[in-house]
Amino acid sequence: MTSRLFSPIRLRHLELTNRLVVAPMCQYSALDGCVSDWHTIHLGTMAMSGAGLLIVEATGVEPEGRISPGCPGLYSDDNELAWKRVVDVCRRYGSAKIGIQLAHAGRKGSASRPWEGGGSIPVGQPGAWQTRSASPEPFAPGWQVPSSMSVDDLAALKARFVEATVRADRVGFDLVELHSAHGYLMHQFLSPLSNTRNDDYGGSLENRMRFPLEVFEALRKVWPASKPLGVRISASDWVEGGWDLEQSITFAKALEMHGCDFIDVSSGGNVHDAKIPMGPKYQVPFAAAIRKAVRMPVMTVGLIVEPEEAEEILVSGEADMVALARGFLDDPRWGWHAAYRLGGTAQIPPQYARAGAELWRPAARYKAKS
Repeated sequence: MTSRLFSPIRLRHLELTNRLVVAPMCQYSALDGCVSDWHTIHLGTMAMSGAGLLIVEATGVEPEGRISPGCPGLYSDDNELAWKRVVDVCRRYGSAKIGIQLAHAGRKGSASRPWEGGGSIPVGQPGAWQTRSASPEPFAPGWQVPSSMSVDDLAALKARFVEATVRADRVGFDLVELHSAHGYLMHQFLSPLSNTRNDDYGGSLENRMRFPLEVFEALRKVWPASKPLGVRISASDWVEGGWDLEQSITFAKALEMHGCDFIDVSSGGNVHDAKIPMGPKYQVPFAAAIRKAVRMPVMTVGLIVEPEEAEEILVSGEADMVALARGFLDDPRWGWHAAYRLGGTAQIPPQYARAGAELWRPAARYKAKS
């Protein structure tokens, strides 16, 4: 029987050879917003992992939209050129299609790298900037109090998202994902815990969805009609009175009406001390519920470890695509090994063919026991 994970899927005109995705993973290794040699090595490896789609890390649409001073951007000619160098290498030697996650960190910006503490850098310190958000609500004690964005600020930021999207097309990305999860700016507008505005962009669910939907609509107008545009959401804040699955379903339906091509379902990130019951496939039920409510493809992610788990998620109809992050960091050939286990076809660079299961006896250990 043909593996569901290794069956193709089409998003607009983009044909993916399989339903396995390398999820966006922050590397905190850019220089002045420009991706570096580290990214060439890291993303080049991920492009050869056997996944059908590689989505590169959260990329700020303005300098203040980055999470940390080490995060990449797509707001300058230098940024664009640096991304093009990396993408061209990945395209030349890898088999995965390549997407970019466009983002704005909002109140979670101006942070140090995780290995430097990961906390908020105060204004006035090297590498810091004044953060902005839907409302002047800090992410956590000790973090900057963000300034509340005016209506004019929102219009200007929407234009920055549009500019970055145009640049993404020039770079040659196949797909764009609008980051609306993990407590970053779009999520900050969506959640009543971080959005306490009393204008047209706050209060009711309709108002809280307004800015993310406006940004999505603006991106869809400039992103080529042949290329897919999707959104990553957090389906729950995991806190009473916060953003939840019911609101996520309403948002997903609204996105679909605006021409969204896929939705990538994660959770959490907006409340620093939320109690999240993490465990194998813990976010899959969110994806499954949203998939029942929409027609567009749904991607699931989160502590999916074994190929058989990914296969079962797809066979059972809980999602249409499966994304992994740490699994690929641990095993950059996860896609090859999953194909051996599930009877699928792995796309292996010819330079590495001698390590394939047909020619390299130890690789047989990854095959399912009959």
